[in-house]
Amino acid sequence: MVTTWVPDWPVLVFAAFSAFGYLRAVRRVGEWPVRRTVLFCAGLASAVLVTCSFLGAYDDVLFWARATQTVVLLMLTPLLLALGAPLTLVLAAAPGPVAAALRRAGRGRFARAATFPLVITVLLIAPPFLLYLTPLYEASLRNGAVDELVRLALVLCGFAYFWTRLRLDPTPREDHHLVSFGISFAEVVLDAGLGLVLWLGPLRAAGYYHALGRAWGPDLRTDQIIGAGVLWIGGDLAGLPFVGALFTRWMRDDERQAERIDEELDDAPAAASGLWWESDPALAERFRRG
Repeated sequence: MVTTWVPDWPVLVFAAFSAFGYLRAVRRVGEWPVRRTVLFCAGLASAVLVTCSFLGAYDDVLFWARATQTVVLLMLTPLLLALGAPLTLVLAAAPGPVAAALRRAGRGRFARAATFPLVITVLLIAPPFLLYLTPLYEASLRNGAVDELVRLALVLCGFAYFWTRLRLDPTPREDHHLVSFGISFAEVVLDAGLGLVLWLGPLRAAGYYHALGRAWGPDLRTDQIIGAGVLWIGGDLAGLPFVGALFTRWMRDDERQAERIDEELDDAPAAASGLWWESDPALAERFRRG
């Protein structure tokens, strides 16, 4: 577990290219929070860790090792990348016409439809079910190209979710934070369902694993039960940092809204009646006198 490392070249190239592009954009922008840079690089490092460490060496031998990869690549890596606010950095570093074109695309009809809460919910919840309950799982074990595409899809689906829910970067939609909490609750429930199916159901890719003839470690049933626990409990634990970040974001948004309302009240002329809510832009329509 400590000494076994294998190079996963597609992941290493992706991580190196992403880190280089991010750091170059930071240098061009000039002032950029160090915290965001650290979080983005930590996200890339998490992907390298689970694909190049012993987890990567044994991901085609042990069910639970691949399950750990799935949880990290879907839940942890994209969260850290989204906390790095890469889209905001791109918009700040890109030339004016390019940034304007990106903003127009981000406000377009397709972008709003693609980030509708139901679509985002499917992007977060569906990948583990498609991976473990279809022939795709065994195909990813037997074919390296399929395996790399599955990993990329996990990261992209997770990033789309965390990007639109945290809203550190500009997003096409401004859904209430309660929507994000609802999606997270649904993810917890469905994680439990997938975990139970893998725990009590038939062995996945049984022919492939039997052909390996592995004479060490847990037997195939125990291995899958451990993996089911990783997907169930590990998925929930990996979601806790997101809930904390989302709650913090919600509180900050409320504080900014309160400050904005206070500033508008201070700038507005005093109402003849002296009733404060008649000058409150958020309440004026609701309590306006006839």
